[in-house]
Amino acid sequence: MQTNTTKTLARTPRAVQIAAGAALAGAATAAWVEYQARRAQKRHPPSGRLMEIDGTHLHFVERGDGPPVVLIHGNTVSLLDFMASGLVDRLALNHRVIAFDRPGFGYSDRPRDRLWTPAAQGQLLLRALSALNVDRATLVGHSLGTCVALAMALDAPERVDKLVLLGGYYYPSARIDSILTAPVALPVLGDVMRYTVTALTARALIKPVAKGMFAPRDIPPDFFSTQSREMMIRPLQIRANAEDAAFMIPAASRLSKRYGELKMPVTIMAGALDRVVDPEDHSIRLHRELPHSRLILVPGYGHMVHYAAVDAIADAVTLRADLADEVAQTVRPAAAALPISTSP
Repeated sequence: MQTNTTKTLARTPRAVQIAAGAALAGAATAAWVEYQARRAQKRHPPSGRLMEIDGTHLHFVERGDGPPVVLIHGNTVSLLDFMASGLVDRLALNHRVIAFDRPGFGYSDRPRDRLWTPAAQGQLLLRALSALNVDRATLVGHSLGTCVALAMALDAPERVDKLVLLGGYYYPSARIDSILTAPVALPVLGDVMRYTVTALTARALIKPVAKGMFAPRDIPPDFFSTQSREMMIRPLQIRANAEDAAFMIPAASRLSKRYGELKMPVTIMAGALDRVVDPEDHSIRLHRELPHSRLILVPGYGHMVHYAAVDAIADAVTLRADLADEVAQTVRPAAAALPISTSP
C-alpha cells in the first residue's frame, strides 16, 4: 500500500526530484567542507600573531634581530612554506624576519570590501610594517608574492632596501590556471563552487599540484604535515587562490611597464627547470631589463627554488660581495648539492 509521501514523489516531475536531490547533496557537502575547515584550524592553530590593519586581520610570524627582512609567499601555501623550507630560521640568524600570511591565506582574512590585487596587498603590508615600526626592509617574494613585492617597491621605493625575487611571474602571458579558476573568483557562483565541487576537486588535485611545484624533485616528506593539506584547501584559501590567479595577468601588465623605475639592488632567482613559471620568459627577461640586477639559476630545481637555495637567498639578502663573483656555489641540502649559475 502506497503512503501519501510515496504518491507525492511519484507525481513530482523528474527534473524537480533531481534538483531537490542535488540541492540536498550540495548542502551536505558544504556542511562537511565547513566542518573539515574548522577541524583543520583547530588542529593547526596560528603559529604567530594577529594584527588588524584597515579592517583586515593579518597573521604574521616574527623571528630574530637585525635589519628587517619581509617574506611574501606565493599561491596555494601560507607563510609556513618559508618555515618548512628553513628560510625563516636561516635569515633569523642575522635579521629581524617578518613573514606574513597574505590576505585569504593561512590565518589572514580577506574582506570583500576591495579588490585584492598585488598592489592592494602591498599597500596593506606597508601599513602593517609601519605598525611594527619598520621603516625600511628587504623584501623576499616567491611566485605571486614577487608581484606583491614589486608593487611595494614601485609604490614606496623609499621603504625598500633590496628585492630578492624567487620564481616570479613578471610579464603578462597566457595562464591556463587563470582561465580554469576564474568562475571560483566570482561572488555567489564562486561561493557555491568552493563549498561543493571545487572543494572536492581541490582535494583530488592538491598533491599533483604540489608535485608540479617541486618537479623535477620530490615533494619534501614533511611538506604536507607542516602546511596541512586541509588548511590549503579551505574555502577561503580557494577563493584567495582563484582571485590572485585572475588578477595576475593584468597586474603583471601594469607592473612591467614600470620596472625601469627600480633603482634598489635586485636579485632574481629561479629554478632552471621551473615548470610553473618559465625562467626564460620571466626571470631571464627581467634580468635583461634591469642591468643592475643579479640572476641566479639553480640547475636541477623547479618552482620551489627556496627549498634548494636557502644559503644563496641569505647571501642575496645581505648582498655579500662574493655573490656577484662567477665562483660556483652550492645549494642546500648538501646531499643534493649542485652548482648555482650566477650572472652579475
